[in-house]
Amino acid sequence: MHNFSVTKTTKSRLGDVDFDVIPFGRIFADHMFIIDYEDGEWKNGRIQPYGPIPLSPALSAMHYGQAIFEGMKAYRTHDDRILLFRPLDNHKRLNISAERMCMPQLPEDIFMEALELWLGIDSDWIPSSDGSALYIRPFMIATDDYLGVKPSNKYSFMIYGCPVNAYYTSHLRIRIEDKYVRAAQGGVGYAKAAGNYAAAMYPASLAQKEGYHQLLWTDALEHKYLEELGTSNFFAIINGRLITPEINGTILHGITRDSVLALARELGTTVEERPITVEELLQAAEDGSLTEAFATGTAATLARIEVINYKGKDYTLDVDKHQYALELSEHLNHIKNGRIPDIFGWVHEVEMHTLQV
Repeated sequence: MHNFSVTKTTKSRLGDVDFDVIPFGRIFADHMFIIDYEDGEWKNGRIQPYGPIPLSPALSAMHYGQAIFEGMKAYRTHDDRILLFRPLDNHKRLNISAERMCMPQLPEDIFMEALELWLGIDSDWIPSSDGSALYIRPFMIATDDYLGVKPSNKYSFMIYGCPVNAYYTSHLRIRIEDKYVRAAQGGVGYAKAAGNYAAAMYPASLAQKEGYHQLLWTDALEHKYLEELGTSNFFAIINGRLITPEINGTILHGITRDSVLALARELGTTVEERPITVEELLQAAEDGSLTEAFATGTAATLARIEVINYKGKDYTLDVDKHQYALELSEHLNHIKNGRIPDIFGWVHEVEMHTLQV
């Protein structure tokens, strides 16, 4: 056990929150966890009130981009238990991103103990209504105050969170991107690095001005193969088969993606992880063999796609017939919320003693 220090807020903001109306990512729980890396070790782990942190203008992360993060959720069950969904997979992926970005590995025991300690203190921020959760943001940044292009010697890892309802409030309208590039082979596309999202913002904003929620990215070399959306992995059901682009180094290994694939196989669905061309998808939309398409991610969970645009032409799907996507979404949510048995071992229950900090 680590001896993390705890400084609690003198005035909770919980009473000011209307949990029925929560803008995603705008309202934050009372506390956050911080631990620093220096001289080759993690030290000074602490819980403190959520708020601004002092930063040097020469902060390495701001100039040279060593910044990574994760996204995960905590759920409150009908019998008032607190469940985390696949937290060890988030920890594993954080360290994969850290390795690619030349950052130190974070030990599993620090990650899990900090997470449970923080949840114990801010457990009242976990909503109980259907479709709601406490969205959790673990992240790591380089903290050297030094202007020089090299890996930082110092880092900070932090955890904070916000209560959330649905990420998308309508079915998705997406556009296939055939000009700009999100990631290329040999790059950092598979890492959950801050720069990946920054690079995607401008082309995404162009699509949003035209009425689309997200871009569906294509490969950097030919713009021939589908990859992922800006915040989610992509799935299509063509001729009754569930198809998603393979993990090839340019797209994120989504935890929700992996869960959907495992669940689909358990339900007896034919699953294919393979390259999907733009031409194949559009031809399937034309001839009717594309019956459903959806996006998966921690924030979005499973969002059905209604419109796919390519080169100015919209291909519209009948989302009212997306019964398989609904079945997957409901089944997955039941597991996350402890309503049905978790045969996969995905759910981690936070022990009650940690909730009495």
